Amino acid sequence: MESSRSQLASSRRESFACDQTFEQWAVLLGHRRIAGIDEVGRGALFGPVCAAAVTLNLEKVPAGIDDSKKLSPKQREVLAEKIRDTALDFSIAFVEARIIDDINILQATFEAMRRAVQGLRRTPDFLLCDSVILPGCAIPQRSIVKGDARSVSIAAASIIAKVERDRLLSSLDAKYPGYDLANNMGYGTEKHLKALSVLGPTDLHRRTFRGVSVDSPIPGC
Repeated sequence: MESSRSQLASSRRESFACDQTFEQWAVLLGHRRIAGIDEVGRGALFGPVCAAAVTLNLEKVPAGIDDSKKLSPKQREVLAEKIRDTALDFSIAFVEARIIDDINILQATFEAMRRAVQGLRRTPDFLLCDSVILPGCAIPQRSIVKGDARSVSIAAASIIAKVERDRLLSSLDAKYPGYDLANNMGYGTEKHLKALSVLGPTDLHRRTFRGVSVDSPIPGC
């Protein structure tokens, strides 16, 4: 019985429709510049956390936008370009590993999200956030559970952020060989954890994260 309930709950979670329901709700409230916000890289061991804010043109939303985790790398790349071409505005922000270690990953995530909103050319009048309320932000906002699978604006932000961070991590793979960054994107895969045990962490690893040894030397130092 418990297994059946779990399967039913999982099925319901996967059945979310990514559409403009929340955007049109905000429009009915009188809002016109509605930005979706999302982040990627929160659970990684290496590199920055990345956030994106996207203000879509609701009359020109590219087909196929969905939670970035449900899309292939190629689909994300194609959609990211379409989003950039058709959106009214978008902004991307990074918060590096050193700051993550200083203020913790939750606060660093909020900081990346605030920077992304502040980087928009025009201030939005409403924010749609994936499962969080952004502290210290005077703009009206709504938190949506599983928002990247339900709101096209949040999903667009998740795609933009994912593509941008993946490009960065792929470019860092040659600078930090041995950690398989181009494949694991900084997450704690078996190969990455084994490299950490042998090579120790780099200057871009998150020293406060489990799996990253703070006692190991930084290569080259």
